[in-house]
Amino acid sequence: MRYIIIGAGAVGGAIGGRLAEAGHEVALVARGAHYEALRTHGLRLMTSEGTRTHRLPTVDGPAELGELRADDVLVLAVKTQDSEAALEAWGPTPVAGGGTAAERLPLVCAQNGVESPRIALRRFRRVYGVCVWLPATLVEPGAVSAGGAPLTGILHLGSHPHGTDETARRIAADLEKAHFEAPVVPDVARWQYAKLLGNLANAIEAVSGVLASEEGLALYARVRAEGEAVLTAAGIAYTGEEEQKEVRDNKIRFEPFDGSERGGGSSWQSLDRGTGTIEADYLNGEIALLGRLHGVPTPLNELLQRLANTFARERRAAGSLSVAELVRLADEAVAFVQEERAPRP
Repeated sequence: MRYIIIGAGAVGGAIGGRLAEAGHEVALVARGAHYEALRTHGLRLMTSEGTRTHRLPTVDGPAELGELRADDVLVLAVKTQDSEAALEAWGPTPVAGGGTAAERLPLVCAQNGVESPRIALRRFRRVYGVCVWLPATLVEPGAVSAGGAPLTGILHLGSHPHGTDETARRIAADLEKAHFEAPVVPDVARWQYAKLLGNLANAIEAVSGVLASEEGLALYARVRAEGEAVLTAAGIAYTGEEEQKEVRDNKIRFEPFDGSERGGGSSWQSLDRGTGTIEADYLNGEIALLGRLHGVPTPLNELLQRLANTFARERRAAGSLSVAELVRLADEAVAFVQEERAPRP
C-alpha cells in the first residue's frame, strides 16, 4: 500500500518518515514554507536513532499527485479545524479503475479530538480512527522531531464508529514495522475520548507554558474533572488511567536530543508558529458542546477555548499569560456560573 500523508507536520511527518524508513511507499502533502522545504530538501526526521533525510514525493494537493491508486491509504493528519477543507479537496479525486477516493479508499484520521472521523463519514465510506500517542514537534519547515523511545508512538486503530477489518490489520502491521505499536481495537473511540481528556491541558500549555508548576497542574485537574463529569453525563465510555498506563508503561520515553526539556504540545506549537488557528474548538470546545447538550456547566473549558482562540487570532506569544493570572480568570469563570445557577429569592 502507498501511504498519502495529508498534513505532513509533526504527527504526519513522523508517521510518514517512519513508514518510509520501513520500506513503504509514502507521499507527503503540505503547504506553504513547509511544502517548499520538503520539496527542495526532503523531510529531515530526528529520532533517538539520529537524523535522517527522506526525499519523498511531496505535493500541495491532489491535482499535483494525479490519479490515485486502488492500494492507496489516505492518512489525515491536519489539525481538526483544517479537516473539512482537506476532505473536500481529496474526496472527489479519481481512483484508477473507477470511482473516487471518498468511495473507494480508506481514510485514517490520525488527529487529536473525536470530531474528524465523524466529519469524514459525511464524505468517505471507509473511515478509521486513531488514538495518537506520539511526542513530535515540527521544529522548522522541513524538519520534524519525534523524541519517543524505544517506540516512536502508540497508535490505537479501529474502524469508525466501531469495529475492525482486514484493512485496519494491514495498516497496523505496516505501522508495527515502523517503530510504532498499533493495537487494532473494536472500540477506538473509547481510547480517543481518554486522549481528549489529556488534551484538555493543551490550551493551558498554549497560553501559559508547559505544565510544570503545582498551580498549573492543579488547574488542569479541575479542567479534567469537568471533562470527566461531562462524559459521564453523556454516557460516553473512555479508558481509565490504569489501563492507559498498562499499555504505555516503559514503551515511550521522551528523549530530547539536545538535553532540553520537553517543548509545548500541538496547540502551543500552533501559537509558536503564528498559524492564526488552533484546535481548541475540538478539544475544550468538545467538552463545552457536550456540557450544553447534557446540562453540565463547563466554565473552565469554555474559558480555555475562548483564550486559546483569542491568542491564535491575535497571534499572541505562546505561554505569555502567567499561570497565576489564568487561575484567577478560572476562579472568576466558575464563580460567575455558580452565581448564575444559584436559586433566586
